[in-house]
Amino acid sequence: MTEASVVICAHTLDRWSELTRAVNSVRNQTRAAREIVVVVDNNDALRERAARELSGVTVLANAKEAGLSGGRMTGAECVTAPVIAFLDDDAVADPHWLEELLEAYKDPAVLGAGGPVEPLWQAPPPSWFPGEFRWVVGCTYTGMHVRDGRIRNPIGANMSVRADVLRRTGGFTSQLGRRKLGFSVSGRGRIGGKAESCEETEFCIRAARLHAGGYWAYRPGARVHHAVPAHRLTWKYFVHRCLVEGSAKAVLTDLAGSKDGLRAEGRYVREVLPRAVATNLRAAMHGKFSEGQRAGAIIAGFTITAFAYAAARLGGTTEALSRHLGSRARVWRA
Repeated sequence: MTEASVVICAHTLDRWSELTRAVNSVRNQTRAAREIVVVVDNNDALRERAARELSGVTVLANAKEAGLSGGRMTGAECVTAPVIAFLDDDAVADPHWLEELLEAYKDPAVLGAGGPVEPLWQAPPPSWFPGEFRWVVGCTYTGMHVRDGRIRNPIGANMSVRADVLRRTGGFTSQLGRRKLGFSVSGRGRIGGKAESCEETEFCIRAARLHAGGYWAYRPGARVHHAVPAHRLTWKYFVHRCLVEGSAKAVLTDLAGSKDGLRAEGRYVREVLPRAVATNLRAAMHGKFSEGQRAGAIIAGFTITAFAYAAARLGGTTEALSRHLGSRARVWRA
């Protein structure tokens, strides 16, 4: 019977309660993890507290480049199960999460598997916030492409992979992935050729190329719930994450090429977003003001992301657009 080890990356004491909930959700699985590893990035106080208070958990300091990619690889190199599952420190897994993920590995062609990431709202989402942009808060978005149980890549908050596939493919690149310092709303879209997103996308593309006939499975029952605090429900944060995503897609294109790097995004832009705008505008014509706001947010979100992508590809910055859009935050408040 296939077993999985679980790696949880953390970096701040501010999310201690979320981290303990994440760990407890893994402890309460219907299929027990072989081991649970918490990797702490550049925070001795958090590492010491985790080692002291999280019983039955292996706690490590990130031994590689600072950031999420380095943390994941630190954990991956110390676990022993044939499958490695990654869970965010601010996510809670359903009790059947590991059992559902491991079902996918009955097919030897499966390279890895993931499932839905549902928002755990800490405050009511604003009326303008579109479901098609839930990727802004790290969750599964409306219109995500799933075909015959296959996806291009899982979301990093809910992702598993065969350990031998991870090793053979070379792991997550440090050119992508979140880090404590880097992209800011008032800063550059790319810093030293790095961007704070899309590390799992690039890895999954690289793994699929290397393993002919292999694919990434989507398991609807392998559900996790990702905390979305109130500060992530503002127009300023929406702009920030769109800028991050556009910049990251530019780096992804550099690494993976536009054909594979932007294939899913092409469908999203051609089909998902126009359909959502049209639906919301029709509703707005019947007096539903919030739907009109959502249509505007979709158009703005796409424009911001595309601008950041183009600016990053050309080596430009996103400072002017960031300041302008940030100053208009009051227009989009619920």
